[in-house]
Amino acid sequence: MTATERFFKYIAYHTTSAEEESQSPSTARQLQLTRALAEEMEAMGLRDVHVDACGNALGTLPATPGVSGAPVLAFLAHVDTAPGTSGENVQARIVRYEGGELPLGHGAVLSPARFPALEGLVGQELIVTDGSTLLGADDKAGVAEIMTMAQRLLEEGTPHGELRLIFTTDEEVGRGTEGLDVKVLGCDYGYTVDGGELGTYDWENFNAASARVSIRGVSIHPGSAKGVMVNAAALAAQFQDLLPKDQVPERTAGYEGFIHLCSIRGDVSSAELDYILRDHDRALLEEKKAVLQSAAERLNAIYGPGAVQVETQDTYYNMREKLEPHRHLLQRIEAAFAAEGIQARAQAIRGGTDGAQLSWAGLPCPNLSTGGYNFHGVYEFIPVRSLELMVSVLCRLAAGFAAPFDPGQAAV
Repeated sequence: MTATERFFKYIAYHTTSAEEESQSPSTARQLQLTRALAEEMEAMGLRDVHVDACGNALGTLPATPGVSGAPVLAFLAHVDTAPGTSGENVQARIVRYEGGELPLGHGAVLSPARFPALEGLVGQELIVTDGSTLLGADDKAGVAEIMTMAQRLLEEGTPHGELRLIFTTDEEVGRGTEGLDVKVLGCDYGYTVDGGELGTYDWENFNAASARVSIRGVSIHPGSAKGVMVNAAALAAQFQDLLPKDQVPERTAGYEGFIHLCSIRGDVSSAELDYILRDHDRALLEEKKAVLQSAAERLNAIYGPGAVQVETQDTYYNMREKLEPHRHLLQRIEAAFAAEGIQARAQAIRGGTDGAQLSWAGLPCPNLSTGGYNFHGVYEFIPVRSLELMVSVLCRLAAGFAAPFDPGQAAV
């Protein structure tokens, strides 16, 4: 079975996760796919196949006979799709892109004016949506590529060390590593396959924190409010107005961090603002926390102590700090792509990844491309060529750990 055939099989499963749910997995429907993956791994002959209490499907591809001393590798992808766009009843199709605008359906049109990457894909076959749902390449493409890698290694007898295949739930709601204990997994290194355009890989991500601003007002009849009322809703607007206008997602890119207002709610008596803070530099993240505290102090000086309170909590950290001592993992990525005629490109994620969580837990784990574009929406697509080439890249990567490696094969 090709990766493309597997991909169409997997996107037929409705696996959207739910941020508001606390159980793991957040939606029972994800189990339908992880259980199917477990059955498929068992049929392929993998060992120790099981679905854990959080719905993650795991299986082990033993080292080929004669290979000893190779590190144990984990290959990970997630089965859930993002809640923001429907992932139910996905009607995907393969089209040959001949340039210009590509109507998808339901009023959606893929246009190079909006998505310039299309200009480099003329003549290729693309898997696209019908304009009513997302596609699911994030990250069922990664699932299909890893499964097809295992199949190919088995069929061709390519020497490799022990490989652990891990398919997780709830990555899209920030809980993709729940249930995974790196000590129990017993892996030396890992790769998540959850990135975008073919040839890209990630070994840097944001440091992240959340912040909740709680505002206490004084409510009284507006007819007798002079000198007494403190309007918490109006105070919330003042607080937001004190923050830097250029440190927001819509005005930042690359390594620029931001303070993002996610929600605001309240009335005269009380209000709450929820923020996420992001920066690749940990010191700059701390500065952003200080900006919020400074705004609160300014308002408390006017409206009294405790009128505005800020609570922050760190969410995840930049995996670069944990991957720096293991740069051979990046050099091996470069070499695997180069062997397939692909120019690898390192990039910094403006977000997080399961690999960051795992790296900080003790499993160094950079992130690889899947080949997909425009994740989380109806304009999502993936070239067939990219989907299949990533299988070859993964096979080369897995096999490379079973043989001597010359860092000079690739430069990072």
